Amino acid sequence: MPSCRRWPSGSSLLVATWLVSLRSMRTRRAYFGDLASWLAWLSERQLDPLTASRVQVDMWVRAHTDAGAKPSTIRRRLSALLSWYRYLAAHDVIAHHPVAGVVRPWVDPDHSETIGLNRDQARALLAAADADTGRARLRTAAVLRLLLHNSLRVDELCQAGVADLGHDKGHRVLTVHRKGHSRARIPLAPATWEALEAYLVDRAHRTGVKDWRHLTGPLLATATNGRVDRKQLWELIQRLAKAAGIESWARLSVHSMRHTGITLALDAGATLRDVQDYAGHRDPRTTRRYNRSRDNLDRSPAYTVAAYLA
Repeated sequence: MPSCRRWPSGSSLLVATWLVSLRSMRTRRAYFGDLASWLAWLSERQLDPLTASRVQVDMWVRAHTDAGAKPSTIRRRLSALLSWYRYLAAHDVIAHHPVAGVVRPWVDPDHSETIGLNRDQARALLAAADADTGRARLRTAAVLRLLLHNSLRVDELCQAGVADLGHDKGHRVLTVHRKGHSRARIPLAPATWEALEAYLVDRAHRTGVKDWRHLTGPLLATATNGRVDRKQLWELIQRLAKAAGIESWARLSVHSMRHTGITLALDAGATLRDVQDYAGHRDPRTTRRYNRSRDNLDRSPAYTVAAYLA
């Protein structure tokens, strides 16, 4: 996380109490970085964040624009500022906040900037995972299937534990913690479970545990039984994508796997409602962003209605 040394005096406690009020760990992490950028900018100019004005926010936004920041990045950073200042105003720390009235850049809700993979590239990535060498090769095969087959968010996967595995009506399931502290049971396809079980059996053998069901700790563990983190997953995906000959390997992220899984689910014919539940989206409009066939005129209901009335 960014250093607090460049922040104006007294800001750290106000930031900490605000972060605790946010429900999502992912939001806390993103908003912390966004607010840190604002506080560091103010500190460089010896300005107090509690007396900052809208003009200074506009100047900060202009600095981002001039530096080539994407509209989506600026919009998110302004959302972080708005959340923080609203929190301060609600607790009578400030009388008004400087973000009020600031126009946020427009972002196309039907467009995602995340780089995804097509079907052939996803298959090539899985093949590269299966061909991986080294001590962690079985974990690698399990990781890629969990990400691609289940479109998990990185936090959902990193926070999962062995104790979160179970059964439900004949399905192997993994219980994950989603946004807003909600929980969801994720079914594991046979190929996913086969790879995961192979990894857990090998892990149990390496650690002297007779049965993998007696393992404790994170679902995906390091050599010291710590949690695999997002940086490790990011590096793993780029390394495998490069080995698979995917040209966009350097621009791929862990979220690219989620993007790919959701898009392929829609391409394969899964209904929008089912994919919305699968992805854990509260708003179906978020799921629609991944539907590459939504502009296909061959699927227009106009033909369906005409045939129905004929």
